[in-house]
Amino acid sequence: MTIKIRSGKNKPARSNSSRTLLEHLKPEQAAEVLRRMLKARADLANEAERIAKAVLTEVNFEDTAFEVEDAVTGVDIDDVYARAGKHEWSYVEPGEAALEILDSVVEPFIEDIKRQIDLGLEAEALETCKGVVLGLYRVAQGSEDEVLRWAPEFPAEAAGHAIDVWLGERNAGGKRLKRNSSRNRPIFPQAFVDQFVPQWSDMIARILRAK
Repeated sequence: MTIKIRSGKNKPARSNSSRTLLEHLKPEQAAEVLRRMLKARADLANEAERIAKAVLTEVNFEDTAFEVEDAVTGVDIDDVYARAGKHEWSYVEPGEAALEILDSVVEPFIEDIKRQIDLGLEAEALETCKGVVLGLYRVAQGSEDEVLRWAPEFPAEAAGHAIDVWLGERNAGGKRLKRNSSRNRPIFPQAFVDQFVPQWSDMIARILRAK
């Protein structure tokens, strides 16, 4: 039997190690790489700023809505039961546990709204807010999710909170806090409410009137 020996020319090309390493970095590691790169190459700062702005302004409410819906319906009922029950410090009702976990998965989207407002990205903050509201509305209307059975009021309350944050958060006394770009803030569109979340029209109107 003849054994054929592969020549070096026939060896499969090795993958780009730099690309592979970057793809496997954790978010905090990628941020550290960027920080070091900008420190070593200050001339790249302007380009990094341009790219960062482009990323921050790539906001579409329908994409956000899908992300919110996936986050909420992705909560495992076993996690709720694990948090509920008797603990060393207190007894946690399943409904309370469900609300705590659901709040935690929506909070990153609320933080996005705050961050966009702080950066003066008012149109993007509105898009994110609309996406949060729509995602929660879809969950409320069509989901038979077991977790939400323990917290049926969550979608509407969380949507109201998102709008309230977009309008401007309140302090402990109920007074609205100032925001950086209130003069340029878009109006929450009634056309969006009528088309996408009609059953929450009255709720949203009450929130907007209270601004």
